[in-house]
Amino acid sequence: MLQPRLLAPFRVLERAIAPSLRAAQPISRPSSSILHPRTTSAPSPFSKSLLPLSHVRHASHATQGAANRHSRDPAGKRLGAKRTGGEYVVPGCIIFRQRGTKWFAGENCAIGRDHTIYATEAGYVRYYLDPERHSERKYIGVVFEKDGKLPTPRNAPTRRKLNRVAIARTPDVPVEPQSDLVATTGKDGTMVASVQATDAATGAQLRPGYMYRQANWQIGRAAEKAGITAKPYNRNNRWMAWRKRQARAQRAAQMKSLKNKKSAKKGKGGR
Repeated sequence: MLQPRLLAPFRVLERAIAPSLRAAQPISRPSSSILHPRTTSAPSPFSKSLLPLSHVRHASHATQGAANRHSRDPAGKRLGAKRTGGEYVVPGCIIFRQRGTKWFAGENCAIGRDHTIYATEAGYVRYYLDPERHSERKYIGVVFEKDGKLPTPRNAPTRRKLNRVAIARTPDVPVEPQSDLVATTGKDGTMVASVQATDAATGAQLRPGYMYRQANWQIGRAAEKAGITAKPYNRNNRWMAWRKRQARAQRAAQMKSLKNKKSAKKGKGGR
């Protein structure tokens, strides 16, 4: 088997000699050969060795069409309606698959990034138009009642998204007011008794169910009135580590004030 570098000069010789070999081949014409005999020369042994080389062809790469031959008929994407109008759906149920926004998400529905419309609440599917919202768009929504209609009027009360149906409200049953329960501590222990609510300061009677309550600012000043003060911070006391942050902030403020004083003195000296 000849190498590709050696085949190149032989192919050049073949292209040059092949026309002469074809012309040298005898033409079978019975009538003319009998009348005018012609002598033909036999092919040389060198040309016989070159003839098999003319039928050899090596493909350098695959043809272009074979790469895309099997991808021209892809499988269907199963687009279209998955739930019909009036069919019951639950949250997350896919109602319509599409490419592009042929349908838009209406009430109690949402649209995904691949334009899939799905339900966000449990109810019944409705395909409808909403001229007040848009003159040409088609919407898909969900209603809570089986005989519900979309779109709802602009001033109509909105339904709660808890799958509840509006019904008449029953009157509340009156409840008798209860007096406060006051706890007292004595020798026998803690006692709880039902007494009439009174104001501890003035003694005025309040409505049953209410009692006098001391204000928060008065409760906060109880330690001040009792003369209780916080102990000074000691760095060596490990039980007061929660006050380290305040001490650190004070030291930082002192250092900052000292730096400002030094910079002010330098400025005066330079002038």
